[in-house]
Amino acid sequence: MVCLTLVPAIARKKKAAPAPAKPAPIVQMTSDEKTLHALNRLAFGPRPGDLQSLDATGLKKWIEEQLHPESIAENSELEAKLEPMDTLRMSTPEMVQKYPPNFLVKQMVDGKVPWPEDPQTRMLIQKVVQRYRDKLGLATDPKDEFTFEQALAEVPEDQREFLRSGTPEQKVAVLQSLTVEKQFDVATTMPKDQKRKLFEAAPISMRRRMETFAGTQLVVNQDLADAKLFRAVYSNRQLEAVLTDFWYNHFNVFLDKGADRYMVTSYERDAIRPFVLGKFKDLLLATAQSPAMLFYLDNFQSVRSDMDGKNLGAKRGKRGLNENYGRELMELHTLGVDGGYTQKDVTEVARCFTGWTIREPRRGGGFEFNERQHDPGEKHVLGVTIPANGGIEDGYKVIEILSRQPATAHFISKSLAIRFVSDDPPEALVQRMADTFQKSDGDLREVMRTMIYAPEFWAQDEYHAKIKSPFEMVVSALRATNADVDFTNAVSGQLNQLGEPLYKKQEPTGYSNKGSEWMNSAALLGRMNFALNLASNHVGGVKVILPVTTDPEEMARDLMGTGLTPASLEIVQKGLAAEAAAVPVKTSAKPETGAALVAGLTLGSPDFQRR
Repeated sequence: MVCLTLVPAIARKKKAAPAPAKPAPIVQMTSDEKTLHALNRLAFGPRPGDLQSLDATGLKKWIEEQLHPESIAENSELEAKLEPMDTLRMSTPEMVQKYPPNFLVKQMVDGKVPWPEDPQTRMLIQKVVQRYRDKLGLATDPKDEFTFEQALAEVPEDQREFLRSGTPEQKVAVLQSLTVEKQFDVATTMPKDQKRKLFEAAPISMRRRMETFAGTQLVVNQDLADAKLFRAVYSNRQLEAVLTDFWYNHFNVFLDKGADRYMVTSYERDAIRPFVLGKFKDLLLATAQSPAMLFYLDNFQSVRSDMDGKNLGAKRGKRGLNENYGRELMELHTLGVDGGYTQKDVTEVARCFTGWTIREPRRGGGFEFNERQHDPGEKHVLGVTIPANGGIEDGYKVIEILSRQPATAHFISKSLAIRFVSDDPPEALVQRMADTFQKSDGDLREVMRTMIYAPEFWAQDEYHAKIKSPFEMVVSALRATNADVDFTNAVSGQLNQLGEPLYKKQEPTGYSNKGSEWMNSAALLGRMNFALNLASNHVGGVKVILPVTTDPEEMARDLMGTGLTPASLEIVQKGLAAEAAAVPVKTSAKPETGAALVAGLTLGSPDFQRR
């Protein structure tokens, strides 16, 4: 293992001292630097051939195409990878029905709700119930202790040894010849290490079935993670993918909070992605009415303060007003913590959103407005009087008020500038973006255009100056190595270890857009280990094809589009020297082995951690 000191090398990249009272001219990047900068900031980094393709298209034309993703033909490889993931196209109630959560399975067992109509789905769920009766709190049965050898007894004798000690490919072939019921028995009792290798060798249809064997909810959540990574790696609509990540993070919802395990798919698909280059108020309204957000911040339980549990037919006592959404709506979604609102405003906004709830949240129901739960009184928000008896219009009025606030224009503009320009963006740029926001009625495409064509975006000081988040680093490494990503379980596991599990930021703040907050020795060592494993094809489900070169500079140009800085070159050379000292190089060694080490060190170097 190569252990390197990375933080000091990254920290050497310092910004220039603050300018004097009269701003100095902004030194611009070279033409080649601008091309690479665009791919690093407006996309998840270059794939092989992207620099040449962008040069042929022209930078301005490429930018305008990215600002209009609907004009870009999508990558057929991406579409083929997404096609088997049926949950991505389902409504939330459809997902709950086909891939039911544990509470619904228990109700099926108790006869309170019908089993799924599809015979295979019904059989699989019944098998899961049989195997996990203890977990569901039901009476046990001798069959609950079903073993691998018992499962093999149901397999033709001439095939049993293949399942015991054959290659993963042989196991796949045998399983494919069995009925789904027997596949379940074998796959769920197989030793863990064998099961992992079988999963990696299996075709997508069998992998999805194995995920269902492990628990129906896993299919929903795995589809979500797979799709996010596949889009980031393969999509031709790169800016849309980057912005979807940004805005999901801005309007963060924690996946592992109860019913949100099923609601997040629709949330990202229907409330985030369609609006990332549209009007901000439309995005704000879509998130406000999304069951995922209503459930996450508990607004679905918020009712007028005089309404108690008895009025609602609930078993528990008084519920009343919940201010969670009202507070985060102003602090995190619109005005910002210094946006000029008071605690009284928080309470009044919360009153406006009483009755914004969910039909049967555990069954995946949609948004509904419950007039009986709504506070009908007069409200006062940021100095604006909202007349009594406005009903659902009270919430719409709040969306309108907040969308038009100068503080919102500034906060949103600064958040975008932090993500795309600098951890500490120039105030002059932020103000120009905010002016565009207000003049265009919150047109996010125009705000992005103002930012992208600003001289500050192309300032020499910003070239390779922002530290990547773990997600950005991992995706950019997959793109740089032209990786063939078959499935993403191992990649998602790496993101968990690096501190950015997908959709699992528990706090409503979302993950930080400031690169500096991701920089520490442990995290960077983890990135180096991931880079070395990736380059050596030791990340499950991923195969990279590297340039066959052991020259660090040549490798850097192939993977990064540019050479290494002296500091990073020194780290790569030290890593190569340390490896050579530990494992003497044999004359018969394959050149790919040396290339993998050079590539891994390059991907783990301080230079690759910046974008």
